[in-house]
Amino acid sequence: MKVVRVGADEVGGVVDGLAEVLVDSVAGGASMGFLLPFGLVDARAWWSRVEPEVAAGRTVLWVARESSGVVGTIQLRLELEYPNGRHRAEVAKFMVASWARGRGIGRALLGAVEAAAPGVGVSLLVLDTETDSPAEGLYRSAGWTELGVMPAHSADPWGVLRPTTFFFKQLAERVVAR
Repeated sequence: MKVVRVGADEVGGVVDGLAEVLVDSVAGGASMGFLLPFGLVDARAWWSRVEPEVAAGRTVLWVARESSGVVGTIQLRLELEYPNGRHRAEVAKFMVASWARGRGIGRALLGAVEAAAPGVGVSLLVLDTETDSPAEGLYRSAGWTELGVMPAHSADPWGVLRPTTFFFKQLAERVVAR
């Protein structure tokens, strides 16, 4: 397994694999922002909208690849609009295919984001996940701090409102201007 950063010119080459992982995650109950029914056409359309975000430098994208193809992904969404928040970024659309879980892929993807963030001027990371999801254990074991739980924050793929747990990780005290 290899984790690689994907440039805007490479997104098109991994859209099909990213779409499969997204469909698998939503079908498995992950609160990724989508409701069932959700298929490959929907997922490809969504991923195609990420390419301009990567090209504009607003989103940094990584994929985890094996010989079989894409098995996971993670994004770092940078705050570019407001100067007072350029030191922070959101970790988003973090998913590992159900058939590839339990092998350290998620930890490797999270580690890639944490290692790269200071290089793009980010010293504070934030993310959210469905409360009581398996991801909470990963974040805690990786040194993330729980900020709190918001009830009925997001709907699961079946449309049921679920609580969301918010986490942050301070990477450095020094703010680097971008």
